[in-house]
Amino acid sequence: MDFNFFKQNNINVDLAVEAHEIVRGQTGQEIPGCRMDKETYTNATVTIVHIEEKYAEEIMGKPRGTYITIEAPAIRENNRQAHQDIVEVLGKQLATLFNLPEHANVLVVGLGNWNATPDALGPKVVGMTLVTRHMYHYAPEEIRGGMRSVSALAPGVLGITGIETAEIIKGVVDRVKPELIIAVDSLASRAVERIGTTIQLADTGISPGSGIGNKRTGINKETMGIPVIAIGVPTVVHAAVIAGETLDRLVETTKNDPNLLAISQKMNSQEFQSIVNEVLKPYTSGQLVVTPKEIDQLIQNTATIIAGGISLALHPAISIQEFANYLH
Repeated sequence: MDFNFFKQNNINVDLAVEAHEIVRGQTGQEIPGCRMDKETYTNATVTIVHIEEKYAEEIMGKPRGTYITIEAPAIRENNRQAHQDIVEVLGKQLATLFNLPEHANVLVVGLGNWNATPDALGPKVVGMTLVTRHMYHYAPEEIRGGMRSVSALAPGVLGITGIETAEIIKGVVDRVKPELIIAVDSLASRAVERIGTTIQLADTGISPGSGIGNKRTGINKETMGIPVIAIGVPTVVHAAVIAGETLDRLVETTKNDPNLLAISQKMNSQEFQSIVNEVLKPYTSGQLVVTPKEIDQLIQNTATIIAGGISLALHPAISIQEFANYLH
């Protein structure tokens, strides 16, 4: 599948690593103005995409910045040690995206609808984040060492509050005056295997709802006046993407049979596109997304890991075990 398929189906590619894969797959070459690094850990693979020039920004559909993708299939498993390893990796990678003094003021924002499980990741993370602002100025200096002033907010969605999410956050920013926002949101993926197993960090902010065609006002440095780090996890995949991926695999498996290959290649163009549009016609703008039945557990696992990674990055004096005790 190429970017034309995604544009025709009104699908935004949320993950920078996926946009990079699509563009490289089309050209077979590296993207000018974009570089990629990889790091391997016991339970995670980290891919760092740096979009550095305007050309790369335009071709990948992502603003210039750093995008860190942590792929960790062990998130799906009931393995506490593996989850702790992933928390450490996340905390370490998150800390590379900001440079704040020890006593900086940070706002963690959990985007999404707490009434819809696949969209409840942000509010779940907020409920588990170690917040300290309410007691920070009253605690003795020896206790405050290695900890920052952290507050958290789950602003809900426009359909619940009647207020643009960005407006709520900007009001809190103007009052609380944080030096950094960390925004957590659910994403859409182009690969089923990435649901609940991939975490993306980006220093470019976020556009809530863009992955499912419901783009709202961006939450970034331009709108908030301070740096915004986005953390996202794919929790849904577009039905059109699954259909496209199925066709791609059909083409691959029939390439040795001339008769079947001719049929599959024909279906790979306009005819296939019209069939996808017809099947998805009952849904608004063809926007049908699906999520696995075990999404409740996946949201719980990823929320715990993200909250732990945020707490480790913001509070260097806190250990993983101490954070685990805090949750219980």
